[in-house]
Amino acid sequence: MIRYLVLTISAALMYGFGFQAEKGTTTLPETRAENPLSAEVKQFYNSVKNNILKSADEMPAENYGFKPTPEIRSFAQVMAHVAESQMRTCSAVVGQQKSSDAGSKTAKPDIVAALKDAFAQCDKAYDTLVDADATQMIKTPRGDRSKMGALIANAIHDNEQYGILSVYLRLKGLVPPSSQH
Repeated sequence: MIRYLVLTISAALMYGFGFQAEKGTTTLPETRAENPLSAEVKQFYNSVKNNILKSADEMPAENYGFKPTPEIRSFAQVMAHVAESQMRTCSAVVGQQKSSDAGSKTAKPDIVAALKDAFAQCDKAYDTLVDADATQMIKTPRGDRSKMGALIANAIHDNEQYGILSVYLRLKGLVPPSSQH
């Protein structure tokens, strides 16, 4: 299924870039012109990364244990889940198999440190992705995937978790980063 998603996204992006280039409406930076697909994926990742890190900073330390209902994860647990998932996925993309112990953390400084470590690993993964090797197959904790497919899935997962975090922030009377102007 991820292969079909990658192909669909690739086709849509190539069409969009081709159309803009024909009309002369966009001048792409050199690296983006050479690697339009991976550049788009990295741009999406950087956007959600920014929102998650700002959410981590915005939530007061005393609210990291907040759960809207007893059955679901606390704010800290959602952040730790993001860190652990990213570390597994992004380390696989760069040819390593690392894990994070973020799930054992409860204090804001520890969670933020684990999150920043995971984002540093993902920065390496997204920085090394180029269109020419986007379909290279790698081993991940979820099975064999293409590099681009793994990183798209990571960014989608991060965005899903950011949606959850946004609700937690709103319930505490805070405005999520993507809604701040």
